[in-house]
Amino acid sequence: MLRSKIAGIGKYLPSNVVTNNDLLQYMDTSDEWIQERTGIKERRYGDRLEETTTTMGIEAAKIAIERAGITAQDIDFIIFATLSPDYYFPGCGVLVQREMKMKEVGALDVRNQCSGFIYALSIADQFIRTGTYKNILVIGSEKQSFGIDFSTRGRNVTVIFGDGAGAVVVQPTEKEEEGILSTHLHSDGEYAENLAMFNPGTHANHWKEKNYATFDTAEIGQMFMTHSMINNGETYPRMDGQTVFKKAVVKFPEVIMEALTQNNKTPADINLLIPHQANLRIAQFVQQTLKLRDDQVYNNIQQYGNTTAASVPIALCEAWEKGLVKDGDLICLAAFGSGFTWGSALLKW
Repeated sequence: MLRSKIAGIGKYLPSNVVTNNDLLQYMDTSDEWIQERTGIKERRYGDRLEETTTTMGIEAAKIAIERAGITAQDIDFIIFATLSPDYYFPGCGVLVQREMKMKEVGALDVRNQCSGFIYALSIADQFIRTGTYKNILVIGSEKQSFGIDFSTRGRNVTVIFGDGAGAVVVQPTEKEEEGILSTHLHSDGEYAENLAMFNPGTHANHWKEKNYATFDTAEIGQMFMTHSMINNGETYPRMDGQTVFKKAVVKFPEVIMEALTQNNKTPADINLLIPHQANLRIAQFVQQTLKLRDDQVYNNIQQYGNTTAASVPIALCEAWEKGLVKDGDLICLAAFGSGFTWGSALLKW
């Protein structure tokens, strides 16, 4: 039976390190306050002018392609997951194809935020299993630092997020003892507005019963972007952290157990769980729920913050580079985020 495997993996992190104390010049916060709530000590910010979501993704892709033992010309499909694209449109996938001088291959952009990489990996897995493609480049990349609110008003969101990119090359394998065993995807749009960036958008206050936006009636003919939206801070992401936490600590363990159960495995069989790096407290809660040892869970949110679609591939790559992911290991990837959407993937490395 044809199955897909991760044949190469790479990551890229900007050199600019921003500590919790560095944020004090912009907002009323403290290192203790941030660490207590999120576990984050520092994060990376891309260069304002020289680095973009696409360029960071390309740097991670170059490493993944080299480690897979192929060239950019061998890639026959691109899947790019991000919530912070270079342009409103077109997507980043075509920019990767252009800048890496690839053939005229298909390019798909995935907008599933924190679970974007899991969704993208699942799509790649299906294409490989059906024999449609042989070398799929999957990228998760974010440059979030340019679009967050550097004021006390926005600190609950701003202190969490960072920039970076991760990439994998997915190829076919016929070996039963390796590859992606299964992927599992879910969503619940009931809470869509609890973690969202509303503007710019085409809603024109359509979802006003959600009570998330206000606007000047004199600007009603210019609802895509208005001065009042900017002045009221409505162009920044918003989050109801308590609601997100309560939902995440339920759905995270559920979707992990779904993957394990389908493959006749238990939490004890996991060599390494790599959760999306949303909040260290969420990861710790999931670990306790599943009764996993410290050496069975990999977290790096302390150094990089929440890099959204990039967090799972960055963490997976870093764990592999440290020798924590070895041939034959059972690896579980899982994510939960805006939408709400969540998912998992179980791999035999």
